[in-house]
Amino acid sequence: QVHLVESGGGSVQAGGSLRLSCEVSEYRYRRLCMAWFRQAPGKEREGVASIYNRDGSTYLADSVKGRFTIAQDIAKNTVYLQMNSLKPEDTAMYYCAADPGPSCRPDGPRLRDFGYWGQGTQVTVSS
Repeated sequence: QVHLVESGGGSVQAGGSLRLSCEVSEYRYRRLCMAWFRQAPGKEREGVASIYNRDGSTYLADSVKGRFTIAQDIAKNTVYLQMNSLKPEDTAMYYCAADPGPSCRPDGPRLRDFGYWGQGTQVTVSS
């Protein structure tokens, strides 16, 4: 069983920054594809970033590329999503998710592959 606990959401003005954290149980002992998804009201949940813990390979969706960064600190069992140059359209509930497996999909995280989820953290960007 993998437990995920997110933190770091909040409210910022457009152009601001936030860093989300996801503490992951057993992170250093398992092969995990970690991903950040987000869901805005009335919209489907979408994957915005992923990282594979064994080799650090990453994926960023086009909508966040150049503004968001995903990173890991294995010693702290934590995955981060650094969000810069935030826009109002980034407003959503952000979820950390884990998929035990040999790699992450190179074309981005697929919702149905992820069986472990955090509770979510709200990000609100005002114009």
